[in-house]
Amino acid sequence: MADPVAGSAQTPAAVRRVEETMGTVFSFDVRGGEPAAVRAALEEAAAELRRVDEVFSTYREDSEVSRLARGETTLARCAPEVAEVLELGAQAERASGGWFSTSFRGRLDPTGIVKGWAVERAARHIAAAGASGVSVNGGGDVQMLGAPGAGRPWRVGVSDPLRPGGLAAVVSAAGTDELAVATSGSTERGAHIVDPRTGRSAVTDLLSVTVVAPRLTWADCWATAAFAMGAREGLRWLESLDGVEALLVTAGDEVRWTGGLAARLG
Repeated sequence: MADPVAGSAQTPAAVRRVEETMGTVFSFDVRGGEPAAVRAALEEAAAELRRVDEVFSTYREDSEVSRLARGETTLARCAPEVAEVLELGAQAERASGGWFSTSFRGRLDPTGIVKGWAVERAARHIAAAGASGVSVNGGGDVQMLGAPGAGRPWRVGVSDPLRPGGLAAVVSAAGTDELAVATSGSTERGAHIVDPRTGRSAVTDLLSVTVVAPRLTWADCWATAAFAMGAREGLRWLESLDGVEALLVTAGDEVRWTGGLAARLG
């Protein structure tokens, strides 16, 4: 899980909000922009997260995704976002060699991509309203755009899976206008990541995989896929992805990282 790290007090006034939906907590930290426009966009983004839950939740029997999985409706009759997310999921499956999937035990389940996609979408909606800095944290996965202040980058703390309350690293968005941090692991939610080859919980030597990339949609997918692969194959695959860095922590308390991660720490 990743947590925002406090920045300097010399920053534009912050507009913050917390929204509980999709079985988790979303926190917004928005800087700059015309206050009324920013607040309106923030309200719209929060409302859209609630709508995403209504459409995509696999726990709601009446959601469009649940009905689609049961064959009670067609993709053409669903909200256009359903086709968009499933296409993104198919791209992630191809890029990961099948280690990422939008199905669970033969049933449609895009859970692994929806949250990251929804957080990124919310952040971009608020930025488009004129905010100079946006950070949206969805259950520990963060999309950052712009900056919280002049010369002050967004920074995100990555939790240490072996030391509750401790940090394994601090990621900085210095030098870029968009950065995302996503973590997959078993420490807080147990064995919830599935090996698509077997349909069972992934048997892996990893406790967590944190991926740093421009877009949370992909960072979330890549963290999930790499966790299922295990430390050796996961690190090798992550190293092959353009613009992607990662930190992996094994059950044996070994920390591994991609070659360019050091440039993103601070």
